[in-house]
Amino acid sequence: MHPSRSSMARCPELRSLLALGNSSGRCLSRRCFSAAVASPSVRVSAAFPSAGAPFFYPNRLLERAVCLDNVIARGTLKARQSTSATTTTLPRPESEPANEAKDDAELLPHRRRQARKRADATQAFPADASSILSSQAAAQPSNSLRRSFAAYLALSKPRLSMLVVLTAMASYAVYPVPEMLSPLATETPSLSPLTLLFLTTGTALCSASANTFNMVYERSTDAIMTRTRTRPLVRKLIPTRSAVVFGILAGAIGVGSLYFGVNPTVSALGLANIVLYAGVYTPMKRVSVLNTWIGAIVGGIPPLMGWAAAAGETATADGSWRELLLAADGSSIGGWLMASLLFAWQFPHFMALSWLIRDDYKAAGLKMLAWTNPARNARVALRYSLSFIPICLALCAAGITDWSFAATSLPINLWLSREAVRFWKYEGHKGSARGLFWASVWHLPGVMILALLHKNGMWTRAWRSVFGHEDGEWEDEELEEMASMAAAKVSGEVVVDMKTQR
Repeated sequence: MHPSRSSMARCPELRSLLALGNSSGRCLSRRCFSAAVASPSVRVSAAFPSAGAPFFYPNRLLERAVCLDNVIARGTLKARQSTSATTTTLPRPESEPANEAKDDAELLPHRRRQARKRADATQAFPADASSILSSQAAAQPSNSLRRSFAAYLALSKPRLSMLVVLTAMASYAVYPVPEMLSPLATETPSLSPLTLLFLTTGTALCSASANTFNMVYERSTDAIMTRTRTRPLVRKLIPTRSAVVFGILAGAIGVGSLYFGVNPTVSALGLANIVLYAGVYTPMKRVSVLNTWIGAIVGGIPPLMGWAAAAGETATADGSWRELLLAADGSSIGGWLMASLLFAWQFPHFMALSWLIRDDYKAAGLKMLAWTNPARNARVALRYSLSFIPICLALCAAGITDWSFAATSLPINLWLSREAVRFWKYEGHKGSARGLFWASVWHLPGVMILALLHKNGMWTRAWRSVFGHEDGEWEDEELEEMASMAAAKVSGEVVVDMKTQR
């Protein structure tokens, strides 16, 4: 709709506006078009004037001022953006993106899930118990008892020491003790709670001593690694001399408790564990990747300690280390199988853990397969993860557990093997390292509990203790076992008497 000629004649202002629009519209047509595209609201307001207007103006006659305002506004906005960009601070690192919450809100749900998985896969491993206790000690008043207790407890690495004690207790409990009979009837020895108390206390103190010497030696490397930089010696919560004295006292009391409360064999194993961990494994971490195998040997010694403690309670000869650990009748094979279980477990657990903090190990100069040879690191973890199935079968064949243990332990062993296969396939990426680490964390207590539940003859003895024996008669196997033990004990007493008479 265009205004008529008569209306144009009656409105000289309109004619002047038309002339001005025709002269300047051509030079600003491109700018006006771009501004109109960038600001569609202007076009809409021009096409649909208010109800009070008598008519609207075609050909953008009155949009020229708006068009110029848009051009000026765009230039001003660009100038402000350029100045603000020069005055802003440095961008955040990739690990801490700005507006992370806003970006997550704009993503689709499946994209948010994928982003969270990637963030979890690259997230640093949480601080260990020693670092947590050190932070708690630092928050306490100086020279307070709580501060000192938390700091010295942090030196012992309480989580690791607890794991060492539990593995020794499990091996002690799974030992095949003869029938629990009253001493008045048969004088058959049984496992003593007092022996178990000395075993747990001495093992915990030996572990605390080894861990303390480890921290004393690795003060410089602990200060570099993110996960250990808040340990007590790094934060100087305890003087180094005091830490050394604490390690010596803990080791001496622990070895003494095992010697006088258990037997000399267990005491020697506890001392060997301190020497291997603090004197061989710790300095070897700077030299060769074989330190992991030395650490695995250290992890396999506590089950041998528990086994030797139980075997010493039922020893019929001199109770030497040969009888307890290398018995001629093969009865000590169970202890070595339990030790092999812990030896093999160290590799999937530590290989996954070291991969998660491989950059810290590299920065500290500690030789670990996780950063020197990631492919071999994954192969080693897979190899030892697959060894749990034959080890569990060997425990059944040796008579330590019944054969149902092979069936109940198979699912958890397959779970660990599956995570190890993923770890080997992706070499730690795509969350496979975390999957294997947590699988190993749950695998060890699961296998230990199942071994205790399937201890050979345990449920039969429990049934008989509840319902009793028919006609009060012993079975042939029990009578033979009692007769052999009595004969061995009598022969041992005769030999001792002959030696004393000489």
